[in-house]
Amino acid sequence: MRRAPVTILCAVQFVDVLGVTSVTTAIPAVLAGLGLDASAAGPLATTYAMFFGGLLVVGARLGDRHGHRRVLAAGLVGFAAVSLVGGLAGSLEQVLAARALQGAAAALSVPSALRLLLHATPDDGARRTALAAWSAAGAAAGAAGFVVGGALVEVLDWRAVFWVNAPIGALLVVGVLLVVPPLAPDDPTTRLDLTGGVLLVVAVMCVVAGAAAVEQGTGAGRAALLVTAGAAAAATFAWRMRRAVAPLVPPRAWRSAHLRDGTVLSFVNTATTSSSSVLATLHLQDELGLSALRTGLTLLGLSALVVVGAAAAKPLLDGRAPGSVAGLGLAVVAAGNVTLVVGDAAWAAVAVGTAVIGLGLGVASVAATTLGTDVPDDLTGSASGILNTGAQLGTAVGTAVLVMVAGTTSPAWAWAAAALVAGATAAWSAARDDAPRHRPRLRTPGRRPA
Repeated sequence: MRRAPVTILCAVQFVDVLGVTSVTTAIPAVLAGLGLDASAAGPLATTYAMFFGGLLVVGARLGDRHGHRRVLAAGLVGFAAVSLVGGLAGSLEQVLAARALQGAAAALSVPSALRLLLHATPDDGARRTALAAWSAAGAAAGAAGFVVGGALVEVLDWRAVFWVNAPIGALLVVGVLLVVPPLAPDDPTTRLDLTGGVLLVVAVMCVVAGAAAVEQGTGAGRAALLVTAGAAAAATFAWRMRRAVAPLVPPRAWRSAHLRDGTVLSFVNTATTSSSSVLATLHLQDELGLSALRTGLTLLGLSALVVVGAAAAKPLLDGRAPGSVAGLGLAVVAAGNVTLVVGDAAWAAVAVGTAVIGLGLGVASVAATTLGTDVPDDLTGSASGILNTGAQLGTAVGTAVLVMVAGTTSPAWAWAAAALVAGATAAWSAARDDAPRHRPRLRTPGRRPA
């Protein structure tokens, strides 16, 4: 395995995913620093995720057309530049614009980084190791964002949450250009389906915004309107994909059972883990009175065990099909959520339960990514965008539902719901598992899709 390219590309994944949660902890400081009222918290929490999730597939297709290393470098330059400017923001509008552009730049970077990682590891064993590192980086970043954001706010200032990305982004650009091998565009003649891109962006943004409205309790009518608009845009997008001459998502990707199952698993992974950790964060701060930094440190076990789970996934995948390994990981996620319920949300129970969730997430995310990217090489760019979009939607929808359940009942009922969904999906994945169909294999360009 080429260690240097894999390390750089996993660092891209870590930094871009970290951007989703790192600012969340800093929101109270942003509100105080700019003299904003509490109503601004919602847009601050969701803008990055809306643009990141909405543009992932578009970013993947741009990489297919113009070259993934070129698009990755452009995304990193944009991310670093916007972060530098964002730290100078003096109004809510400027902060939101910075977050939107950060999310868009990250959406350019992540799909191309995954495509380049697969290109750098053509051997099956090396690829599994690289995917384990990739999944661990993404999952750990989601949890570590709370720690990083809390530490930067307490030690420096909320602006440091933006500024820290500038030098890191610059270093990553240099690393990509120096050590990541170039890859010719998969299809340089393909036209970008702008209509399909707009429809997909609208669909994802409306669902994320609607889910956030439910989570923040800003009005059932507004949430229902946003989700309905998102569903209508998604239906129109599906219609467009069947009739466009050069659709945003290639028809072969729609027909891939591997990609469909991997996307479902990616959605459930984040819906039952990110949501539980967000709810744990709220509980630790609002009910137990912990500071942002102490809350982040309590959840550090989640980040650490994600790495352990991702490392354990590789030997598991050597002898088992990805579907069964994903099911095993989700069963552990269910056990972690049950721990939160039985422990009555005491501090120790939250620390142990979220750590167990991290262990299961590490195993399940590697297996889901392995399964979802088990497509012909010319489809892996699109597959990476679709898988990451599924994960972002899982975070948004899962968090909204769990916070709503916790608000109307108690956190215990919300964690129980997450355990039920994770367990049911584990059973579904095991039931669907077909070893010959799902066995990891070396892919070659032009291979007939599953």
